[in-house]
Amino acid sequence: MSTIIMMNLISLLFSTAIVHSNQSTVPLRSFKISENVTYDCIDIYKQPGLEHPLLKTHKIQRKSSISRNELKMQTGKNETSNKRKIVCPNGTVPILRNTKEYVTNSQVFAEKHFHPLSADSPGTHIAGVRSSIGPFRGVQAWFSANALNVGKDQVSYSHIYIGSGSENQVNYISAGWTINPGLYGDQRVWAFGFWKGKDGKGCYNTACSGFVQVSKVIPIVEPIDLKPGVPGWFRYFIHQDINTGNWWITQLMQKSPDVDIGYWPKELFNLLENGANMVGVGGVVQASRSGSSPPMGNGNFPNGGRLDSGLFSNIDVLNSNYEQRKINSFPVENLLDSEKCYGLRIGTVKPFHRNHLGFFFNYGGPGGNSCGV
Repeated sequence: MSTIIMMNLISLLFSTAIVHSNQSTVPLRSFKISENVTYDCIDIYKQPGLEHPLLKTHKIQRKSSISRNELKMQTGKNETSNKRKIVCPNGTVPILRNTKEYVTNSQVFAEKHFHPLSADSPGTHIAGVRSSIGPFRGVQAWFSANALNVGKDQVSYSHIYIGSGSENQVNYISAGWTINPGLYGDQRVWAFGFWKGKDGKGCYNTACSGFVQVSKVIPIVEPIDLKPGVPGWFRYFIHQDINTGNWWITQLMQKSPDVDIGYWPKELFNLLENGANMVGVGGVVQASRSGSSPPMGNGNFPNGGRLDSGLFSNIDVLNSNYEQRKINSFPVENLLDSEKCYGLRIGTVKPFHRNHLGFFFNYGGPGGNSCGV
């Protein structure tokens, strides 16, 4: 009996030594960036996203393989990621420390998350553009984010998205910024990612398994502190990897290398193997139970200058051959369902004038109590 105990002890000590050795070369850290927001630096190969049952044999891809043309865009504004609060050690990635309340709330919001392939959603209003003449391999845009007064049971967000639908099935990926006090517990702007796959369920960020975090400095979900009236800028790119078929989210930069944040593995989807049938960008709001709709964009109608309301610019897509094109190279549908509360103005440029905005539009509005169903 003592021999068996001794061998078990030796085995335990040996396995512990291996774990300790791994952690000694890649030390784990935590970053508490505000009272209720903490990120843990987790071994990239042990992150919770890989626990999804469809990813048992998945091999992590450390970097996207698609080549991108760097857009030239001058706005005079800072990007949201100029000051990094998180820098995890090599071999680890930042994962938001989930609370039980956050996980529960994320499941509730995921079930009612609106996407343009879904049926009409009561209390949801949209303003944006989309193209349904796929297949597309990606979509990218530069868009403004703004601090807004959003109630606890309201949601306001702006995003880029791709998706495919067949009968009662939908595959969908979305990324952008949101103000969602019911989910995050505050009125701050949060970067987010959302997906809906072959199992029919949706998921935000890393609240459940599926998304694979790769960047050690930019997590898929993080709060962005913005002052009222001073926009931040997102420059996101959702694209399918040309070699692996995985769907990446990349933050495009102007004066530094682009950052691959992470990806949704191809195994999660059954309708996106050969690209997405639809791509789009725009703003979305969800009203409170009382019917009061929150502001969208920066809260202003698009009646003034280009920076006086919410702005999407340099909206490009990747066609089926991974060639970059302006979205209006394809048939584009304008989406606006509540002109009382929100507006949409497609950008125009005078002939022979230089345009750093590409295809662009202004959108948004104050919301209110009479925005319709």
